Amino acid sequence: MKKILLLVAIVATSFYGYTQSIDQKVEALLKQMTLEEKAGQMTQISVEAFLKTTNGVLNEPHEFDMAKLEMAIKKYKVGSILNVGGNAQTVEVWRKRIETIQQLALQERLKIPVLYGIDAIRGNNYTLNSVMFPQQIAQAASFNPAMAKKAAAVTAYETRASFIPWNFSPVLDLGRQPVWPRIWETYGEDPYLVAEMGKAVIQGYQGDALVTDKYHVAACLKHYMGYSMPLSGHDRTPAWIPERELREYFLPQFAAAVKAGAKSVMVNSAEINGLPVHANKHILTDILKGELGFKGLVVSDWQDIQYLYQRHRIAKDNKEAVMIAINAGIDMSMVPTDFTFTEALIALAKEGKIPMTRIDDAVRRILKVKYETGLFEMPVGNAKDYPLFNSAAHNQLNYDLTAECITLLKNTNNILPLSVGKKILVAGPSANSMRSLNGGWSRIWQGITSDETEKDKNTILEAMRNVFGAGNVEYSAGADFDKTLDVKDAVAKAANVDVIVLCIGETSYTETPGNIGDIRISDAQIELAKALAATGKPIVYVLTEGRPRIISAIEPLSAAVIHAYLAGNEGGNVIADVLAGKINPSGKLPYTYPRSTNSLVNYYHKYTETLQFDETAGYNPQWEFGFGLSYTQFAYSNLKLSSEVLSAATKTITVSVDVTNSGKVTGKEAVLLYVSDEVASITPEVKRLRGFEKIELKPGETKTVKFAIDKDRLSFINWQLQRVTEAGDFTVSVGGLKAGFKYE
Repeated sequence: MKKILLLVAIVATSFYGYTQSIDQKVEALLKQMTLEEKAGQMTQISVEAFLKTTNGVLNEPHEFDMAKLEMAIKKYKVGSILNVGGNAQTVEVWRKRIETIQQLALQERLKIPVLYGIDAIRGNNYTLNSVMFPQQIAQAASFNPAMAKKAAAVTAYETRASFIPWNFSPVLDLGRQPVWPRIWETYGEDPYLVAEMGKAVIQGYQGDALVTDKYHVAACLKHYMGYSMPLSGHDRTPAWIPERELREYFLPQFAAAVKAGAKSVMVNSAEINGLPVHANKHILTDILKGELGFKGLVVSDWQDIQYLYQRHRIAKDNKEAVMIAINAGIDMSMVPTDFTFTEALIALAKEGKIPMTRIDDAVRRILKVKYETGLFEMPVGNAKDYPLFNSAAHNQLNYDLTAECITLLKNTNNILPLSVGKKILVAGPSANSMRSLNGGWSRIWQGITSDETEKDKNTILEAMRNVFGAGNVEYSAGADFDKTLDVKDAVAKAANVDVIVLCIGETSYTETPGNIGDIRISDAQIELAKALAATGKPIVYVLTEGRPRIISAIEPLSAAVIHAYLAGNEGGNVIADVLAGKINPSGKLPYTYPRSTNSLVNYYHKYTETLQFDETAGYNPQWEFGFGLSYTQFAYSNLKLSSEVLSAATKTITVSVDVTNSGKVTGKEAVLLYVSDEVASITPEVKRLRGFEKIELKPGETKTVKFAIDKDRLSFINWQLQRVTEAGDFTVSVGGLKAGFKYE
């Protein structure tokens, strides 16, 4: 079969000519296509529609129902397939799946390969045994885009090893609503941090060339835009975001990613200001394709065109929903399991309700991505090209990245690291759970199978026993995430130890199943913490959670707090090594960790949200964005500006600061630069992150870190929806040091 595929690919390539540009190839192919073929290219179907079942359950390993697959490709000309269809499959099953699909596609008249997409959001997580890195929110805590880029390159490599060329990642939603169940899929609450991490990851996924090679994949930016700020905090519920705020906080990271060359965009499933984004031509066409000049393809999210009439009720039926969405700027519909979109699109085109120019524009974008991912030349891969799949090198990178994500939030009297020989009780619901380390999108959508699929990896408990010795580590769960278990057993075992490591937080979830009515950590875990604190033994909290669950009721009971986020498959090993001092933690919070349920304020709040003006509920978080301790100490000094005036003549000001490791162990420090606009026509934030750099320092070593500030770094969106920089006074702050300058 591989020889047949190779021959067909060579014939197809020679037919269009190697010397033609991609745009020329696209136009030549587009001219030959019928309406039905074009509609098929705009259709994306989820693979479970073609898989065999027994008593309604998918066969394992997955098997195609060839009659259904042939109908999709031969009758409906389907151009894209997505998803895993349930549980993760082996790399061999994936390769056979893609080979079967492409063989059918290349038997068709125009031999257009199918574009297969998958949510490989932090590793090729739907392929068994692939490397699963920390989730995005944990990677953001590293403040190290270079490391994130390396992880993305491995993700691309291992995704291509499954012969899949398109990755629905990265998430560039702004994680500023802590109740929202997808916070952990974001790079945090700051637009600049999200943009920098996003650009690095896109480069890791796509490589440096316009045409993606066999080791890289097309990136997909999601979820464009404003999805992450629902008023209720619940997934896929209405957001109310003025366009000025959209442009100030939610658009910049997508703009940066488009400029970085991202090949596709997935659309916000929800509504903004009363209009579903899948129906919003202003956001999809005027801004994305017009202002930003995006040339790639725009794909809907799951069933979201159908939802325009089923949920949002802005269309009377499927046909009207298709008309609205395609005319608004959607290029491909994630239908996801029937052919109603294809049939409606053809009918609407024949009736003149969707112009052929709009259809041609959509198909042109889709074909371009297929050429850019090399599908016409290489519709399937060669298994021999991927010897590093799940290799020692890839797993070592996972460990190294995870080591930079773990964030030390509290360390009273330097109780950490724990000394050798300490007797330790490991307790809590996440202590012996890979599910709590990995979260959702882990071999299956909700991540509920991690304890089985990742059983060869170490939980926190297993890693602690390896590091500290099994004879020194007791264990008692004490509580589940939502109910108490045997608290008395945990208390009894605490009597015989020196310190308690209490692992608390959340189990796995994502999207609507992760909606909650209370952001506090659960009552069962609070009860467990209080019972253990009553023993008088010092407690170290290890937080494994996808969003910042409020722990103010029990934080004073702890001697130390480590935030592990959703650290992935190396999380247990890294957490144990942090506790033992083999790793010096260097993560910093990528979001504000709230203290109170009714005070969910971001770090870039306005002055009226401070305690000065709101004494009872002003900005007073448990821990601030950018906070993170170390086992060493860093001293900041000699903050200098190259000029006290930024003008057309100076163009940039260089900010320099000396950072010294004044402690006794080597450590890494994320140096964060904030800028405050003292007076502006739009009420200014107290401060905004405008630069960061991660450095490593040996004891006694000093490094000078420099940042360049130009007028764009000082800009904001005004009431006329223009990005402007106004003359006036500004203050820069780094490591607690401040200096002022003027812009004129």
